Amino acid sequence: MKKRLLFICLYFIFISLFNNFDSCIAGEKKTHLPTYVIGCGDILEIFTWKEPDFTKKHVLVRIDGMITLPLIDDLRAAGLTPTQLKKNIETKLKSYVATPTVTVTVTQPESQKFYILGEISNTGEYNLVKQLTVLQAFALAGGFTEWAAKKEIILLRTEGGKEKIYRVNYKDIAKGTDFSQNILIKADDTIIVP
Repeated sequence: MKKRLLFICLYFIFISLFNNFDSCIAGEKKTHLPTYVIGCGDILEIFTWKEPDFTKKHVLVRIDGMITLPLIDDLRAAGLTPTQLKKNIETKLKSYVATPTVTVTVTQPESQKFYILGEISNTGEYNLVKQLTVLQAFALAGGFTEWAAKKEIILLRTEGGKEKIYRVNYKDIAKGTDFSQNILIKADDTIIVP
């Protein structure tokens, strides 16, 4: 009897865990995450299967957006996804390797930074390692100083080669009256708290 009761309890625990797992996966499918784009300053690992001479652990994407690999020399990396760069490297390696299989991994996403300055406790440069909102950026930077103008915050962003200004009223976000101002941070955004 005890074994049967134990089996039933374990069965329900397993079903419960499986249902939670499915809901996590379903939640991930609904959220469309942007594809990572390699930027200047990123550190890449380029692995070529069965070809140690074409495998490099620490490949810096230079300020001109290029990387250098043996025999291939300079190759554009900035502005491409890891998959696009992989295909470009495989195409170039076909002159030296019959069927190259390359994996490109961004080991240090150094190009993904944002900046926060003004009347904030810890001004400076911050790594953007996950999707982050303006509200979360304020928390990351230690919150406001007592003199912060919380209704007049500015977010500067370059889009399509043009500087765009977003106005953020922290008090409206905190009151729950306007969550549309809780903007997702992008690489190279600058937040100014007057």
